[in-house]
Amino acid sequence: MNKVRTAECKCHKVALVCQGEPLRTAVCHCFECQKRTGSIFGVQARFAKEQVSLNGETTQFTRIADSGHQVTYSFCPCCGTTMLMQLSAAPDALVVPVGLFKESDFPIPSFSIYEENKQGWVTFDCQIESYA
Repeated sequence: MNKVRTAECKCHKVALVCQGEPLRTAVCHCFECQKRTGSIFGVQARFAKEQVSLNGETTQFTRIADSGHQVTYSFCPCCGTTMLMQLSAAPDALVVPVGLFKESDFPIPSFSIYEENKQGWVTFDCQIESYA
C-alpha cells in the first residue's frame, strides 16, 4: 500500500498530499532555514514532483542560495506558512518542511548541512551524515 501523508498551513487554506516515501530527509542549519522556521534548524523531506499534490493558492519568493542556484519558496498568502521549496538544482523534486505533516513517521534524516551554523548544544541520537 502506498503511504499517504497530508499537510496544511496554519489557516487551512493550503494543503498538500504526498504519496509514497520521500526521496530523503535532511536537517539544515543555514541562516535562511533559521529565518524561515524561527528555530535553530529546518527539517525537510524531498519528494519527486509527481508524489506531491498542492491544493490552494500560494505566493512565491525566490532567492539565490550560496551555491548560486535559485530556491523558490511557496507559502500561504494568508498565514505565511512555507508549504514547498523548489531548488533549481533539483527541478524534478519538491522540498516540504516536515513540521507541516500530521503524520509523525518520517524516516530519520540522512544528513545534516551547514553545521558550521549549528548551535553547539544541538546533538542527535541517530547517525546523521554531516555535510559542512
